[in-house]
Amino acid sequence: MSCNHIDRLDSRRQFLARAGGGFGALAYAAISGEPLVGAPIGNGIAENSAARKIPARLGKAKNVIWLFMEGGPSHIDLFDHKPVVNELAGQSLPDSFERPVLAMGEINSPILECKRQWKRCGESGLMISDWLPHHHEIADELCVIRSCVSDGINHAGGVCQMNTGAVFGGRPSLGAWVSYGLGDPSESLPTFVVMKDSSSMVVNGVRAWGAGFMPSMHQGVLFETGPEPLRNLNNPAGVTSTQQRGKLDFINQLNRQHFEGRNSNTELEARIQSYELAARMQADAPVAIDVDDEPEHIRSMYGLDQKETQTYGRQCLLARRLVERGVRFVQLYSGAGSKWDSHSNIESNHSRLCGNVDKPIAGLIRDLKQRGMLEDTLVIWGGEFGRTPMSEKGSGRDHNPTGFTMWMAGGGVKAGQAIGATDEIGLHAVEDRLHVHDIHATIMGLLGMDHTEVIYMHKGRPERVDLNEGEFYRDILANG
Repeated sequence: MSCNHIDRLDSRRQFLARAGGGFGALAYAAISGEPLVGAPIGNGIAENSAARKIPARLGKAKNVIWLFMEGGPSHIDLFDHKPVVNELAGQSLPDSFERPVLAMGEINSPILECKRQWKRCGESGLMISDWLPHHHEIADELCVIRSCVSDGINHAGGVCQMNTGAVFGGRPSLGAWVSYGLGDPSESLPTFVVMKDSSSMVVNGVRAWGAGFMPSMHQGVLFETGPEPLRNLNNPAGVTSTQQRGKLDFINQLNRQHFEGRNSNTELEARIQSYELAARMQADAPVAIDVDDEPEHIRSMYGLDQKETQTYGRQCLLARRLVERGVRFVQLYSGAGSKWDSHSNIESNHSRLCGNVDKPIAGLIRDLKQRGMLEDTLVIWGGEFGRTPMSEKGSGRDHNPTGFTMWMAGGGVKAGQAIGATDEIGLHAVEDRLHVHDIHATIMGLLGMDHTEVIYMHKGRPERVDLNEGEFYRDILANG
C-alpha cells in the first residue's frame, strides 16, 4: 500500500496535536489543571465557558455598549458637583490637598470656576449639570461612579489602560476578553464592534480594541463613520448570489486545506474566519446596519433629525440594532482623536461635545428600556480620565486620573444611585475608590463571569483581564 502524503512531525507538540485527533492536548489540560476557559472549539469560536460561572448574586448582562468620551470629560462640570471649587476659584490649591503628578505640571495654577447650573434629577436626586439636560430625564436609570482612578496621566497611557488594563500596549482589550470569555452568539456579525464619530483615529489606533496576545479572532471590527458603516457588502455588478456563494465556498475550502497543519498560526486562522464572516455578513449585515428602516419617532429619539446629534445618534441606534442581533460588545468613541481634551476653552469644547452626545445617549437608554433590553445590556459612559479643578491656560483644565466619574446603566446595575466620592474639589477619589482594574473586574462580573477564572495562558503565565489586581464591586448590583 502506497502513501501519497507524509506529514513530518518536528516536535512532541505536533505529535500530541495529531495523535488521536488532539486528545493528547485534552489529557495535558486535565493533568495540569488548566481551565479550558474560552478555548477555541469546532470552527474556532470560543465556547460559552462563562455559563457555569454565573451565580445568582452576579449580573446577567449579555451585551455591552461602551460610550467612550475620548480625551477626558470634566467630571466636576458634569456629574460631580463641587461647590467648594467655586468658593476657591482664583486661588492656588490649598496645602491640605496632596499634589498629584499632572500631564502639564500646572499644580500651582489657580482653581477654575465651574460655570454650570446643577439640578437634582429624578426620584434619585442625582446631581447633573445643565451641559446634559437630556441626562436629567434618565437619571433614575444611572449608577454614577464618582471615584474612578487610573494610572495614565496622558492620553496614550490613559486610553490604553481604560481599554486593556495596562498603560503600555500589547494586552488584549476588554472587548477581546469578553469575546474570549463568552464566545460569539452570532454567526453572521462580529462579536466586538467599534465605531468612532469622525475620520480621526483614536489614540493608539487599533491597539485600543486589539486582541493582544490572544488569537486575533477576538479583536474588534471597526465600522466606518457615516451612513455606510460596512463597504462592499453587495455583490459585484453582474454576479448572482449563487455565483458568489459558489466562489466563496471554493475559496473557503482552499483556505481550510491550507490551514491544516498550521493550527498554531492564529493570525492565519483569524484571517480565514474573517473571510468566512464577511461572506455571511453579506446576507445579514445590510439589514442590521440599515437604520433608515426605523420609525421616524425612534430616529428622532436618537437625534437623527438634527445636524449636531446625527452622527453619534446614528451610531447609538446602530449599537442597539447590533446587540439586538447578538453582538456582544460595541464601543462608540465620541471625540475620536482626544477631542474631549480641554486644556483651554473648556466652555466651548464641552458645550459642543455634550450637545453632540446628550440626546443620542438618553435616547439609547430609553429605547433599550422600552424594548426590555436594558436588563440584558450594560451601558457604560466615561473617558480615560477626568479633569482637574485647577485651571490651565486660564480657561481649561488638565488631565486628572486620580479621581473622576463614569456611569453604568442596565445589566443588573442598581439604578438611581451614586457610588464613591472625591474630595471637596474633585481632585482625589477618597471613598470606595475604584481603579480601572476594579472597573474591568466589575464589568466582567456583571456579564456573569468571575474575572479570576477567565484565564488565558500566555508564555506559561496565567493572564487575566485585571492583571491580578482588581476586585468585583458588589455594591453596584441591583440585588445587593
